[in-house]
Amino acid sequence: MPSFDIVNKVDLQEVDNAVNITKKVVDTRYDFRGSDTEITLDKKGMRIAITTEDTMKLQAIEDTLAGNLVKRKVSPKVLDYGEVEPTSKGHVKREAKIVEGIETDLARKIVKMIKDQKLKVQAQIQDQQVRVTGNKIDDLQKVIQMLKEQELNVPLQYVNMKS
Repeated sequence: MPSFDIVNKVDLQEVDNAVNITKKVVDTRYDFRGSDTEITLDKKGMRIAITTEDTMKLQAIEDTLAGNLVKRKVSPKVLDYGEVEPTSKGHVKREAKIVEGIETDLARKIVKMIKDQKLKVQAQIQDQQVRVTGNKIDDLQKVIQMLKEQELNVPLQYVNMKS
């Protein structure tokens, strides 16, 4: 029986590359000369920490990071930014959590959207992914197309297509 999995996987090496490129860009940009700016990636904790002098520079770093992620084929939607916090030096700090996997609430929403299509497919939640099975590959492709058209807050990949 044909099936595929809906997942949200992040290539941490590409995220690391994007962070390193962002660091180099910040080091060479004129508006960041002499500024105390720090960008760190914690691979185990799956977090990116940004510390800089003001919110305008923080926004510029976030935009640069998002652009570098897109160039490396990683969706900026994988970053879940926290609140902007002041530091002891008068700077601002912000953490971005790297989101991997599909949360249970979103998985339920995806299953409901698939069932609302009235196609002859079954969707079931397995850990942090959704498995979709059906008799016809065409029905599975319709499900993929429908999900690509939806505005979800996480990037989805469609893997393990088996016929």
